[in-house]
Amino acid sequence: MPDYLLIDISNSFTKLVPATRAALMGAPVRIPTPKLSAAAIRNAVGKGSSFPRGVILSSVVPDAEAAVEAFVEGLRGCGPGGKVKLLKVHHKTKLGVAVEYPKPASIGADRLANAAAAVAFYGAPAIVIDFGTAVTFDVLAAPKGVPTYVGGVIAPGLEVMTDYLYQRTALLPRIDLSEPVKAIGKSTVDAMLAGAVFGYRGLVRQILEEIRRELKTGRRLHTIATGGYAELIAERLPEVQQVHPNLTLEGLRIIGNLNLK
Repeated sequence: MPDYLLIDISNSFTKLVPATRAALMGAPVRIPTPKLSAAAIRNAVGKGSSFPRGVILSSVVPDAEAAVEAFVEGLRGCGPGGKVKLLKVHHKTKLGVAVEYPKPASIGADRLANAAAAVAFYGAPAIVIDFGTAVTFDVLAAPKGVPTYVGGVIAPGLEVMTDYLYQRTALLPRIDLSEPVKAIGKSTVDAMLAGAVFGYRGLVRQILEEIRRELKTGRRLHTIATGGYAELIAERLPEVQQVHPNLTLEGLRIIGNLNLK
């Protein structure tokens, strides 16, 4: 029986998966965020499902949160004590990570979940790269041995960049992203793939180099990639040690354990 329902609302898709305190239960279900509703969540998890410890939510789309709230309201009375808790992750939630940031309320909940998971699985110092609609780099230092979120970088996502070319040019097509055959393209699509994938690896590599220089750590710095294009981009980036597809959801599970007893 699951303890939690984990929900991660991003700009493009919402991912949800039941979990015990120890592990995710199966592969996440994806719902296009514009189509998110209480009914869509019920259909995804199955009618009659129970999550006695609660629903753990990270969201970067405030307008979509009402669907989760309505879903949880429908679960009221199903859990022990007659109430299912909804935990929305934010900077004041117990994360297992200190936050050293001028405006902590502005940090995305998904980035906080990534930080919680990275520290739990890999320790600090570390960098998490999340390849979503935007690509985010989140930096975890360890001053005096205390894992601490200290900031990061936000850049346009890979698909955003290629779609922009399609939308703003008359002759360039929309492309499906995959590993380029060569750097010198022999067709428009091949040339676009080379520019997108090789160019994006260059962007990631340069940002990592600058972060490492500023962090000034002599210890091994874990670099973890997650998100939709993590495997494609990180596959040939030796600077990235691990690809963890469900890092954000694992972070929600860990946060649930810290906050819901």
